Amino acid sequence: MRSVRLAVILDCCCVLLFVIIGRASHAKGESLAGIASTAWPFLAGLAGGWLAARAWRRPSGLWPAGVGAWLGTAGLGMVFRVVSGQGTAAAFIVVALAFLGLFLLGWWLLARLLGDGLGGGRAWLRRG
Repeated sequence: MRSVRLAVILDCCCVLLFVIIGRASHAKGESLAGIASTAWPFLAGLAGGWLAARAWRRPSGLWPAGVGAWLGTAGLGMVFRVVSGQGTAAAFIVVALAFLGLFLLGWWLLARLLGDGLGGGRAWLRRG
């Protein structure tokens, strides 16, 4: 259960980092309301990806948890942005896929490399 919580926290932090960096690079400001407005479609997409992949069964696994989180966040996040009247340019979709893929899949790969180097697989993720 702790590994599920940690995976959810890491995934949410990756999404929030994406939003904050994106807002800062477009000079939209860092107000809490602005961040929340930009983040909710992607966080909802992340939840949808987790549900679709049933990621809680293997929260540190690249497949299906990591890929489900990534594609849910990017794909459903874009759908939710369109439905809510926020824009989605082609370049933004590409950047979102790349950034979210790097970060959402990247933490898992890093955990795997660090865990394997310590002889315990993903044991560090299971620690409390």
